[in-house]
Amino acid sequence: MHEIITLQLGQQSNYLATHFWNTQESYFTYSDNDEPLIDHDVHFRPGLSPDGKTETFMPRTVIYDLKGAFGSMKKINALYEIEGEEPDPTQLGLNPTASGVWPGKTVLQKADPIQPSPYTEALNSGLPPPRPTTSTVKYFSDFSRLYYHPRSVVQLNEFEVASTIQPFEQFSTGEELFRELDKEHDLLDRDLRYFAEEADFMQGFQVFMGVDDAWGGFGSKYLERIRDEYGAKIAIWTWGLESPLKTMPRDKRLLRLANKSRSFTELYTHSSILVPLSLPSRLPPSLTNFDPTSPWHTTALFSSAVESALLPSRLRGQKKETLNTIIETLDLTGKQKVAGLQFSINSPPISDFSEGIQLDIALSSSAADQIDVYSLRNQNTRTPKVFSQLLTSRGYSPEETDRKEGEELDEKGRRVRKSSYEPITKTYATELAFPVLDSFPEIFALDKEDEGVDDDDDEREIKVRITTSLSTDSSVCTRLRKLKDTVIKSIGMEDREMLGNDLAEMADEYHEGWSSGSDSGEDD
Repeated sequence: MHEIITLQLGQQSNYLATHFWNTQESYFTYSDNDEPLIDHDVHFRPGLSPDGKTETFMPRTVIYDLKGAFGSMKKINALYEIEGEEPDPTQLGLNPTASGVWPGKTVLQKADPIQPSPYTEALNSGLPPPRPTTSTVKYFSDFSRLYYHPRSVVQLNEFEVASTIQPFEQFSTGEELFRELDKEHDLLDRDLRYFAEEADFMQGFQVFMGVDDAWGGFGSKYLERIRDEYGAKIAIWTWGLESPLKTMPRDKRLLRLANKSRSFTELYTHSSILVPLSLPSRLPPSLTNFDPTSPWHTTALFSSAVESALLPSRLRGQKKETLNTIIETLDLTGKQKVAGLQFSINSPPISDFSEGIQLDIALSSSAADQIDVYSLRNQNTRTPKVFSQLLTSRGYSPEETDRKEGEELDEKGRRVRKSSYEPITKTYATELAFPVLDSFPEIFALDKEDEGVDDDDDEREIKVRITTSLSTDSSVCTRLRKLKDTVIKSIGMEDREMLGNDLAEMADEYHEGWSSGSDSGEDD
């Protein structure tokens, strides 16, 4: 079934993953006459509740976050509660004294429970939910539409979310926390193996993680263990989330960039593909009422691109791809593991691929953003050279996305280039548009003619057409070199040379003079 197991590491990543899972849930069909376009077995697992009668279908995911970050989410949800039995809090993984060694008598003191959001309360009551707002979304659980398996929810009680006394913000802090927990519990055996061993033919892992705080250190060590355990052939696709830097003081920005540089060098080694996700400094007019300070808003923007970009790995039938075949398109040398993500909303279909596609919204921080978020001086605005690209168009009719007359494909489904200076390109198209759910913020500026509206019992579901581009290009070289120049002065002497060399070697794989000879015979 080519299952993909997801890892969610940290608060921002869990916001993004919640949008992702809500979208997956919306693809389910409940009529025998409706043939689903999505293969749900890739990301969902069948099971039974404790009564042995109720069938469940839940995400193949493990959710890590700090104490206080889960909001009203319960580890034991309604599908797994045993009627009349109160679960022991020390067995839920949400009690900080559960793994302690204190031999004496303990007294359990319960804090007031966090109340569900109006959206969650309405869902639990079977009522039409009100659309969430930035004031009602305080946790990622406040707009979640799904139940998760109890094994999916893992709270790390050693740190508290948003703590100013013991902040979880340094790369080394995350590394040390993983070492301690892994030594005590063997995290892969405790948390991950359950989902991996029930898979029939696992194709790989999808990882959502922060890269510029302590989650970068935690995630880097976690991926190192996964790579050691499952070998070089397993696909590890990493989405690396970066925090907005504009409002941070200079010392915090430098710390974030130093964390990011360490994460990049480690994830470059252990990931099959690393796609950084950063809020662009300039937002296009296709966004409206967008609040860049709201993680609900920013991760919704990310999610619309992330979910669309890897849609081919979930499609049924001949259009379906695997993570490894997608990776083969992007990483032609085995060393171009950092890819960029762009997307556009309700734009005309793409017809010219000869010079590489540049879409409206690029989710990668520019070199200028990394150095000085208050200035755009010395920014290189030249269009980068694209080496390889994977384009996904959704919501368009087959007539709009048909290949041009005379366009040929090779045996791997890639467009045959007319010269070696053109990028290697692979395209996917599906009529399945992106659904704007009631849990999704109203951030897209849509004209009436742009809205794909389904009318069903007076309910209106808005769908939008999205085009995404995953690509490797020369801009990665510029960003990595600028990152190296910025952070090299702010770190200790013992790490400076090694980190600088690692970033420089990564950047060299993307210099503009590179070209692939993999299909040179087709270019003659």
